[in-house]
Amino acid sequence: MKKYILNGFVVAALLFAASCKPEIESPASTTAGQANFSKYIAVGNSLTSGYADGGLYLEGQKVAYPNLIAEKMATVGGGSFTSPFFTDAQANGSGYLSLTALVNGTPTIAPVAGNAFRPGSTTFLTKYTGEVQNLGIPGMRVDLAFAAPYGAANQYMERLLTDAQVGTVSYFQFIQGRNHTFFSLWLGNNDALGYATNGGVTTDATNVLTDKSTFSLLYSNLVNTLTAGGQKGIVATIPDVTAIPYFNTVTASALLAAAKASNPAAAAAIFIQTGTGAVRIATNEDLIRLPFQSAGLFGVPNASGIPYGLHPLNPIANNWVLDKDEVLKVKDYVNSYNSSIKSLANGKGLAIADVYNYLNQVKTGIMVNGVGINSSFITGGAFSLDGVHLTPRGNALIANLFVDAINTKYGSTIPVVDVSQYRGIKFPN
Repeated sequence: MKKYILNGFVVAALLFAASCKPEIESPASTTAGQANFSKYIAVGNSLTSGYADGGLYLEGQKVAYPNLIAEKMATVGGGSFTSPFFTDAQANGSGYLSLTALVNGTPTIAPVAGNAFRPGSTTFLTKYTGEVQNLGIPGMRVDLAFAAPYGAANQYMERLLTDAQVGTVSYFQFIQGRNHTFFSLWLGNNDALGYATNGGVTTDATNVLTDKSTFSLLYSNLVNTLTAGGQKGIVATIPDVTAIPYFNTVTASALLAAAKASNPAAAAAIFIQTGTGAVRIATNEDLIRLPFQSAGLFGVPNASGIPYGLHPLNPIANNWVLDKDEVLKVKDYVNSYNSSIKSLANGKGLAIADVYNYLNQVKTGIMVNGVGINSSFITGGAFSLDGVHLTPRGNALIANLFVDAINTKYGSTIPVVDVSQYRGIKFPN
């Protein structure tokens, strides 16, 4: 935030100007700098699409960070920007979560049913057949971007494909031929996040850690394709998993305090099963997944009367916890991915939005336009009810991070978004 100080010379100049005939000021000049924003495309995953609160729905789509960026790009020669919006009649999209009550800090969260499904289906969404420039696909990974069958398995991508393309066109092929002049690329989050949000348990292609060298190779293919015509653009780094409320809300110490408050004699420690199968006492270095908060498992006795999570014979299962060794493993992969992203971007002369560093700043708390924002669940303002994706306010933050990086790299003067105009969590009336 800039501070403006008037020295004596400036004050004198202002007084002199006040005595002169007033003139109409010309608006500050704007420029695209060395970039061409006439046709902008956004390549990415759920964060790019506007996915929030555990679902893809119209309000989230409208405030997705690429839409906010595109709106500001219009002031420096940017053209129209099209997104695959649900209709007003199908505004609930695939369904989402809603905060219905918050009593003494304890949230009640209820699902809102989706209403954008094709007749007779609870899986397939209504097709979108128009022009698309927001190419964000929830669940997309760098590795799966090159797998054509994934387009049939992913309901959000299937929605954007013709029947002939389903199962035969990969995301890598889908993003081509857009005649873009500028792009943003924010992919790679799910290459680490899928593993993390599944507690370090791998069950299918969506929750494995992408091999580091494979990630670098495939990411370079994406960058090379997007810049094949000399186009400029911006890439973004992958956040630290410990920077999101999904892994910072339910802690071992908080669980233990709640258990002691209920039954001091029965609560000595929290026990977890680690990724190696071992059972040990949990610490706050072990990250318990957010859904455990509402799973209704903690403290419930098994057939032998042993309360869940409070005894080594009935520990919290491995899939609920990203234990400290798994945390270090994910961090190592994320750092490797980000090193590749930065290296490839620098080699192509692209702008870089360092989301990794920025969201770590948000975690500790920042002030923007007089609004305090942090990564606390519900009250922090940046993250939606799923603890991973962004609120409208969070999208505004990321949009400004991208805009600042673009302006710095290309000498453009895209205005920033007024973050205070966008909401955090929607509280019940």
